[in-house]
Amino acid sequence: MLFKEIAILDENLDFQPSKWVGVEGDAITYIGDAAPGDAQRFGRVYEGAGKLMMPALYNAHAHAPMTLLRGFAENLPLQRWLEEKCWPFEAKMTPEDNYWATLLACAEMARYGVVSFSDMYYATPERVRAVTEAGLKANLCEGLLAFEPKPYAEYPIAAKNEEYVRTLHGSANGRILMDYNIHAEYTSNQQVCEEIAQIVADKGLRLHVHVSETEKEVAECRERHDGLSPVEYFAQIGVFDVPCTAAHCVWVDDADLDILQDKGVFVANNPVSNMKLGSGFAPIPKMLARGMNVCVGSDGMASNNNHDLFSDLYVMGLIYKGSTLDPAVVDPKQILRAATRTGALSQGREDCGAIKEGFKADLAVLDVTGPQWCPMTQPDYNVVFAGDGSDVVLTLCDGQVVYEDGSWPGVDLERVKAQVAERAERIISEL
Repeated sequence: MLFKEIAILDENLDFQPSKWVGVEGDAITYIGDAAPGDAQRFGRVYEGAGKLMMPALYNAHAHAPMTLLRGFAENLPLQRWLEEKCWPFEAKMTPEDNYWATLLACAEMARYGVVSFSDMYYATPERVRAVTEAGLKANLCEGLLAFEPKPYAEYPIAAKNEEYVRTLHGSANGRILMDYNIHAEYTSNQQVCEEIAQIVADKGLRLHVHVSETEKEVAECRERHDGLSPVEYFAQIGVFDVPCTAAHCVWVDDADLDILQDKGVFVANNPVSNMKLGSGFAPIPKMLARGMNVCVGSDGMASNNNHDLFSDLYVMGLIYKGSTLDPAVVDPKQILRAATRTGALSQGREDCGAIKEGFKADLAVLDVTGPQWCPMTQPDYNVVFAGDGSDVVLTLCDGQVVYEDGSWPGVDLERVKAQVAERAERIISEL
């Protein structure tokens, strides 16, 4: 595909008003002020008038099959939300339920310019099938609740993960990557955490974990572990000695931030989910001021309700200005970088997340002819504060169209919606 005279947010997220961008195979191979000399080699020409191309978004923390729980678990704090609603519902979910729910999540994300997500859940083969069919990318890990005091190898998930890494890691031309998972400090035991961290180190993989999501979680962790916070506890037992994405990190103090910064942990901020569950606000301004790795996640649809990551960017752009009484505390480029380049790096995808020659063609094209886009005095501010996900008209993942103008090449959306609605109704009836 060759994009003709299209406005872009370049590799530095600076606005360039009229560029030619060429995509061949899965990569961006040309960016210039004029048409390439051999333009015909790119095939289809996409007219760029009235459009803005930006790097596609990376969702750094998701639970894709929880589309089934959309609107089901409402108005509850985290612990009651989990124990009274989510876990009983999830116990009724079949592998096929997970497949259809993930396919719906993929369609929703592609619609809103998201091409890749880090997903913590169950039924990994079915989730892989859904992501592969939809044409997206994902870092997938099998959820682990390790309440029993026994070695990791004695949990059935240990053998499953060995198989998943052997057979699924790197599949779909590298779009599928397998991570390991520790759900959280309060749902695991020390031996399991230490053993998983060692396996991740030995295999050269990545780890995904919930950390310090609520004040209650931190207080109870300190009681269990001689005053250690979840961050201090995980650091002490080696969890942060491997590449790690720590979701939430809401209730962290300066000592915690020192550790997260020193270990290079990727912090997945989930601003909408954290507000909706009444969990609080991660200290993102402090993290950004330190140069820490901040990325953005939607969390699951039982605590966010939509996969339009642009809505998370909008909230992230506002809450810290209001809570700190400083209108300049977080700027749009920082937010966009968190949702693009840093999000890609949190998944170990080094050649992704920016509009740059040689990088993967993960692109979102927005229609900027609507009234909310005029004038485009500062386009990055328009993207975060004026536009929204519904302005996306084209999403490319590894150079392939996964959404365009109301169409999903890899997804029969009406069938998927019918399946998910029927399956949610069945599960609720069984509770």
